[in-house]
Amino acid sequence: MDSNSAPVEMFFFPYVGGGHQIPMIDIARIFAFHGAKSTIITTPKHALSFQNSIKRDQESGLPITITTLQLPNNVDDIANTDMSASPRTDTSMLEGPLKSLLLEKRPDCIVHDVFHRWSASAINSVDIPRIVFNGNGCFARCVQENMGKFKPHEKVGSDYEPFVVPGLPDLVELTRSQLPKFARQGGHPHGKMMRKPDDGNSFGSVINSFYELEPAYVDYFRQDLKNRAWVVGPVSLYNRNVEDKTERGQKTTIDGQHILSFLNSKESNSILYISFGSLAQLAPSQLLEIAHGLEASNKPFIWVVGKIFKNENKNEENWFPIGFEDRIRESKKGLIIRGWAPQLLILEHAAVGGFMTHCGWNSTLEGVCAAVPMITWPITAEQFSNEKLVADVLKIGVKVGSMEWMGSDEPWAAVGRDKVEAAVNRVMGGGEEVAEMRRRAGELGEKAKRAVEEGGSSYMDAHALIQELKSRRKN
Repeated sequence: MDSNSAPVEMFFFPYVGGGHQIPMIDIARIFAFHGAKSTIITTPKHALSFQNSIKRDQESGLPITITTLQLPNNVDDIANTDMSASPRTDTSMLEGPLKSLLLEKRPDCIVHDVFHRWSASAINSVDIPRIVFNGNGCFARCVQENMGKFKPHEKVGSDYEPFVVPGLPDLVELTRSQLPKFARQGGHPHGKMMRKPDDGNSFGSVINSFYELEPAYVDYFRQDLKNRAWVVGPVSLYNRNVEDKTERGQKTTIDGQHILSFLNSKESNSILYISFGSLAQLAPSQLLEIAHGLEASNKPFIWVVGKIFKNENKNEENWFPIGFEDRIRESKKGLIIRGWAPQLLILEHAAVGGFMTHCGWNSTLEGVCAAVPMITWPITAEQFSNEKLVADVLKIGVKVGSMEWMGSDEPWAAVGRDKVEAAVNRVMGGGEEVAEMRRRAGELGEKAKRAVEEGGSSYMDAHALIQELKSRRKN
């Protein structure tokens, strides 16, 4: 077999946090499905969270493997092995082992996460084509680049005065309060790690999205902003069996059958699913407002309670309204999950009719694929941009009223119980508005599924990248 007919060999170097690691693993599996020889590079401890799904892929004949890097003797493993690592986590101890591996194996390319801040220069130094992954969709990327170029946030008089992000296909308004604090004093609006990753030395970007979701922004990103990009998602749709959906991420902290029994006991589209991702730290006072709002709405719900901001109240359990858990248990109105939940399985259930979300891109896409209207509650990063896409452009969501960008070391600014109740009733209460949102969400969900099928837009983009890597061998 000559070099041009041999399978393309692709390395994938995910970041160590759940929000970035999970989609990168799915991307590696997608390219293996297309015939590429896919190798996931990680640390020994982080491999534990996805090795079972990769083993199932191998048993089905897919050309995919895991390679763990040999860490320095004085390093046990990278911190935050609970898959909720902060973007600030230093992974530079992996630079030497990664370069040694690349020099030995010489793959056709490596897809690397930008949160490995040192990785671009390290990969460039060994002359391996590198493809960038930053976890965002095209809409947020376009907003970020035009914010950096035009700096509209510097031309308003207060943190709460709306400004328009210039040059975009749609009217997109933000406020300075929805940007990180350093950006309000003239810094880059999304920080150094959110700047343009295609610095002239990369082969391009691979993006977890699909063309039909944001066509104007895929085109704008490629044509107006001059970025090479392959749009290959939604990557979560590659998880097609129950085991993959259940084990995606961390081990579920509640019996899956208990969740299923609760879902099966409710009518179609009646349950609100609530989750704010793996990184958000909720202040106990904010959790209290959510609980009051949910109870006042009298709608069934599943609430995944993640991290709690510890500086405000050391007793992390003492934040529910008095008797709240007993009342929802007796009425069978709600189910509270502390820790990790099988989000794909829950969202795809027919009983789920709405999703209260922090607008992280993975969750946003999973909500789209499940065809459920969303209650948008952005907190940080590009989530305020994602909210604009969901609520203003796609019109499949309702804003709860979050106005403050919050760092990981500070509690949320409170959104009151009245706003929570109003948003829940609006999305879960029926009527023409929500019926129209469901119709649009349903259409997008069908388009998402078609995009990853043979001949679909994402399927063809993945195929095109493999062909381009093959053609590069001839040059």
